[in-house]
Amino acid sequence: MKVIEELKEMSDERFLEIYTALENQGYGPLDGEVARALKFRPHAIKKLPMVQRAKRARLLLERGANAELCYELFGGYLMKERRALVTDFLDATGVAHEDGMLENTAESKPDSAKLSEAITQLDASYDAADVTLYLSMCAEQWPQVPEIESLWRLRGR
Repeated sequence: MKVIEELKEMSDERFLEIYTALENQGYGPLDGEVARALKFRPHAIKKLPMVQRAKRARLLLERGANAELCYELFGGYLMKERRALVTDFLDATGVAHEDGMLENTAESKPDSAKLSEAITQLDASYDAADVTLYLSMCAEQWPQVPEIESLWRLRGR
C-alpha cells in the first residue's frame, strides 16, 4: 500500500492541491463518500469549504487504508495535471502505452535497467513531489519490479 504511505507523508496543503485540481462543477473527487460519512445529502456537501471536504476525504482514505481509491485519486490527478510526466516515464522505460494509458497491464512493465536514468530525467523536468507521487503508484502497479519501490523509498519523503 505504497500510495497510502505516500498519502500519510503528504502535507495537508499538497493533498488539498490534488483534491482541488480534480474538482468538477464544484464537487471534489470524493465528495460523495464525504457526504455519506457526514450523513449529508450529496448536493449539500458543496456548502462546506473545499479545505474541509479535502480534510475529510483524506481521513476516509487513511482510516480505511483504501489503496485502490487512493490510487485512483492520485492517478486522476497525474493524468489530468501531469500527463507528460507519466508518458515520459513510460517512454523512457519502454512501457507500451497510448497517451499514458497502458495497453497491456499484465505484460507491460518498466525496464529496470532504464529506471535510474528515467527518474533523473523526470526530476530535471518536473516537480519532485509529482515524481515521487508517481513512483509510489508505479511501485504499487509493478510489484514485480522491486527496483521501483527501492528508488521511491530512497527519495527521502
